[in-house]
Amino acid sequence: MTFEEHLKKYLNDDEISLLLSSFEKEDKHAALLNTAKMDDETFVSLFPNVIPHPIVRHAYLYDKNEYDLGKSIWHTLGCFYLQEPSAMIPSFLLSPRRGDVVLDLCAAPGGKSVQASFLMENDGLIISNDLSRSRASSILENVERLGIANIIITNNDFSLIHKEFKNFFDKIILDAPCSGSGMFRKDSKMQDDWSYNKVLKFADIQKELILYAYSMLKDGGEMVYSTCSYSFEEDEEVIDYLLKNSDAELVEINDSKYFYKSRENGHGIHLLPSVFDGEGHYICLIKKPGFRKESKAFNQPIPKKYKDFRIDNRLHQFDEFGETLFALPTNVKLPKCLSIIRKGIKVLDWNKGNYRYDYHYSHFIDDFPNIYRLDEDNLKLYIHGNQLYVASARGLILLKYKDIPLSFGKSDGRVIKNYYPKGLRS
Repeated sequence: MTFEEHLKKYLNDDEISLLLSSFEKEDKHAALLNTAKMDDETFVSLFPNVIPHPIVRHAYLYDKNEYDLGKSIWHTLGCFYLQEPSAMIPSFLLSPRRGDVVLDLCAAPGGKSVQASFLMENDGLIISNDLSRSRASSILENVERLGIANIIITNNDFSLIHKEFKNFFDKIILDAPCSGSGMFRKDSKMQDDWSYNKVLKFADIQKELILYAYSMLKDGGEMVYSTCSYSFEEDEEVIDYLLKNSDAELVEINDSKYFYKSRENGHGIHLLPSVFDGEGHYICLIKKPGFRKESKAFNQPIPKKYKDFRIDNRLHQFDEFGETLFALPTNVKLPKCLSIIRKGIKVLDWNKGNYRYDYHYSHFIDDFPNIYRLDEDNLKLYIHGNQLYVASARGLILLKYKDIPLSFGKSDGRVIKNYYPKGLRS
């Protein structure tokens, strides 16, 4: 079966023709603001030609030929996350809130987890998981840069451990692995790689994953299922399979001129590049019947070894791994089966009485006893790896640019020793 033929399950000939024509358009770019560091007014003043995202708050479409935001100092400072416009919508529709316990089951490269953290205001807990360890590890760079504290990055096959998390999560994000036809505009090689057998193979995987995910959802909890596939078999038919094999209910997604609903059964919505200025996406919201009980969270005392250090009062769970202290804003008892890459925020390393606050922690906190405000010249020197020959308070010091934290350093009063991570220097 050809790609065009298989689309006829839910699109008519004119719709198919418009969709195929849209693959010739340029791919679009968008930025999602980290409002803990930068507000909308400031962002628009810096980049006045951006266009507000038509669906998602605090998000903007931009022309990469005009603004190469990935190379901007504001990106380095963690003021925004760059994401494809359609990929911003699933977490936004799921709308996790402060205190929620969330699972992002197939998380890499991590954008949906990042957006969930922004919506939760860096509170609650997110398990951001990927089956591939290398892909899961790639989430860490953005978690550190953005100063995110409420994400635990894991590398687990949940088909083996899902029973340990039965009825556990308030919200679940399942951005399922798929045939990838929604990426045709972005990568023409995906078109050459497409086959109907590939669609059917992924549909089997998706049906298995959605049942695992649903079993881990609390009574009254909600889940978003999404793919970057146009295939009815990977989208509506997977939802049909869940409805036939569980007590799941669907949550209506409000109509929008940017959303296409299948005439076949109407489950969920499609984002078609012929209608919405982004890549292809399918999204469906699912709810488990019942009333949701709040997760039990409690505060944990700071380990005695660290009690005299400056630990942000938003952090309530502490874990020592060797000589490193990690912390989370919410303390929820987790099963011990998780393979953890990063548990919350890395606060500091301790070695024989000496300690150093971590770069990750510098992007989380705002206040510190000793602060040095960088001008643009010193900012460039510091990011390059240079020491700064400036007068400042002695001891550990938090460096800021435009009142946004960049990194820690250590000063003898005349020279600030550079603690900026070597792998990030430019």
